[in-house]
Amino acid sequence: MKKLKKEELSLLQELQKDFNQAKLDLGNTVLQQNNLINAVNELREKFADQEKYLMENYGKDVTINLETGEITKKEEESSELKKVETE
Repeated sequence: MKKLKKEELSLLQELQKDFNQAKLDLGNTVLQQNNLINAVNELREKFADQEKYLMENYGKDVTINLETGEITKKEEESSELKKVETE
């Protein structure tokens, strides 16, 4: 019975091992991507819930400065812009 040379067999085994590892890595990447997509969707839901809560408490016609927390009515902003534009 013929056999591969030791070097040939070793090379094939190494290539097979590398191929299997690449498939495993790819599968892990897909799982990680799915986990991130789920995390983004969960954050969107939380943001929407918080937005609904804030609109119920402060009104739908307000703007919130995310740096300062200052709440201004959109009407006030418009009138302030008009003042600046006319000056």
